[in-house]
Amino acid sequence: MNPPNEITFFSRFEAGILAGKKTITLRDESESYYQVGQRVRVSNLEDGRCYGELDILSVEQVAYDDLNNSHAEQENMSLAELKVLIRQIYPGITSMYMIRFSLV
Repeated sequence: MNPPNEITFFSRFEAGILAGKKTITLRDESESYYQVGQRVRVSNLEDGRCYGELDILSVEQVAYDDLNNSHAEQENMSLAELKVLIRQIYPGITSMYMIRFSLV
């Protein structure tokens, strides 16, 4: 099975992605299927509007407790904001997948 050729983000992240400030995303296992070297369309979760393409640079597992300021900076937010957001989206998660990407 081929991985989906699209990745979605909340619309509030669009500006950071387009500016090259948000360069990773943290997802649960259900979205760990992206492959290094894959090119995907990027769109807003809320309305499905596509606004570019991303190249997947790496996919690696990371523990919630190991998240640090470097992860937060690549997510374009503070570590406290990042941890709160992850808990809102994935309550109780202990491990996730860091997907590093670059805007095409």
